[in-house]
Amino acid sequence: MKFRSQHGVTLVELIVATTIILILMGAAVPVVRFTVKRQKETELRRDLWEFRAAIDRYKAAADNNAFQIKLGTEGYPPDLETMVKGVDIQGKKVRFLRRIPIDPMTGKADWGLRSMQDEPTSESWGEQNVFDVYSKSEGTALNGTKYKDW
Repeated sequence: MKFRSQHGVTLVELIVATTIILILMGAAVPVVRFTVKRQKETELRRDLWEFRAAIDRYKAAADNNAFQIKLGTEGYPPDLETMVKGVDIQGKKVRFLRRIPIDPMTGKADWGLRSMQDEPTSESWGEQNVFDVYSKSEGTALNGTKYKDW
C-alpha cells in the first residue's frame, strides 16, 4: 500500500497560527502608539527650540542696532511672519525662520504667543511683541507635563 503525502494545512493549524498572529498584533499596537507619540513630542521640542532660537537671534540683531525696531517691542519680533519674511540689514534681507512649522500635536500652524509684557502663564497674547511661543495643545506628554507648558 502506498501512502500519499498530504499537502496543505489542517483547520487546527490555521486557528493556532491566526491566534498567534492576533496576539502579536495586540502587543504591537500600544508600542506603535507610544512610538508615534514620542516622535511627535520630539518634533514639538525641536520646533519650539527653533522658534526660541530665532527669537533670540532677532533680539540680538535688534540690540546691535542692525535694523530699526518698532517702539514698544523691546527688540523682539512683532509677530512670527516678520521672522519668516525677514528684515533689511544693510541692504540685505535677513530671515530668522524658514517657515512657521505645523504644531505636531494640533496639526495646525496656530501657535500660542506671549509678549514680554504678558504673564509667564498667560494664554492670551498682548500683541506687543513675540517673547515666547508655546503649543496650544491641551494634551499631556509621556512625562506627565502639559504640552502648552513646554
